[in-house]
Amino acid sequence: MAHSPIAIQVRATMFVHLAAMEKAGLPADKSFAHLQLPAALQPRVVATRKLITRGKDIATAGFTSGLFSEIEYQLLRAATDAGSPALTYQRLAQRYEQKARAASQIKSRLALPTLMLLAALLIQPLPALVAGSITGSAYLWGVIRPFLALAGLFFVGRFSWKRLQNQTDKPTSIQISLTRLLASLPVIGTLLVQANVRDFYENLALLLEAGVPMLDALPKATKTVSLCTIRTDFAQLLPHVTRGAPLSQAVVNLHYKTKNPAHPYIQTGEASGTLPEMLLRFADGESESVAQRQAMLAEWLPRLVYGAVAAWMAYQILQSHIL
Repeated sequence: MAHSPIAIQVRATMFVHLAAMEKAGLPADKSFAHLQLPAALQPRVVATRKLITRGKDIATAGFTSGLFSEIEYQLLRAATDAGSPALTYQRLAQRYEQKARAASQIKSRLALPTLMLLAALLIQPLPALVAGSITGSAYLWGVIRPFLALAGLFFVGRFSWKRLQNQTDKPTSIQISLTRLLASLPVIGTLLVQANVRDFYENLALLLEAGVPMLDALPKATKTVSLCTIRTDFAQLLPHVTRGAPLSQAVVNLHYKTKNPAHPYIQTGEASGTLPEMLLRFADGESESVAQRQAMLAEWLPRLVYGAVAAWMAYQILQSHIL
């Protein structure tokens, strides 16, 4: 049975709780007994606990019940095999908390421009309604129509993004074209590419840190990359490493511009035997850069919306005077 994905904020809350319970020394079934998620997700928690009491390991129980994603399953499976999942819980909690803060920041910044748009839609046609130039139904339709158009664009965009992230062994030409278009966009494209590259190295580091061998960790980390062209790029690493090349040599063959900053970290990590630690250090630095770009986006998006609303209102006023 396919399970719907869990929101980033909920994932953050879940792993914060599990990390705290593991640190306190509670058995796994007790940790999940105290885990409270939104009502729609609570059956997954109950199912996970039942599987644990029947002897399933934490990773398998959570993945089977729909609580954990595939990459979380791989990380937790390796961590529990090595001993304790406490560090993995903690790292996942930190990752999701950071992503949740960025998303929340953008949403909160867009709240006021959205209210401004609603007010403009309500107020602008009022003089015509009072003067009797338009009927009440025409007024309501004039208010509702732009929101229907925006809602349509939103759902089309979300559907397209999900299709774009649909992972197949051979991406379609449409997926490739859309990915290249997104990657070429100013600011947003750079942010998407950097975040995807960061996700790959971060997941690779976590897998290696949990004890997964390099040849197993590379394809698992590659699968977590959402943009198909970047995923295809990183898929080239496995054949090179399989033939005996070190990772520092294999990454030289990557195409994306953001490959270069990771190279010295990888070299240092391989030379000192601390590759997971160095990859995480690189990923942390990229996360800070991504957070700064997201903050800039959160600052400028409302201004763009304000400008669009002001331009629309000016157009409506000019149009009414012309007519």
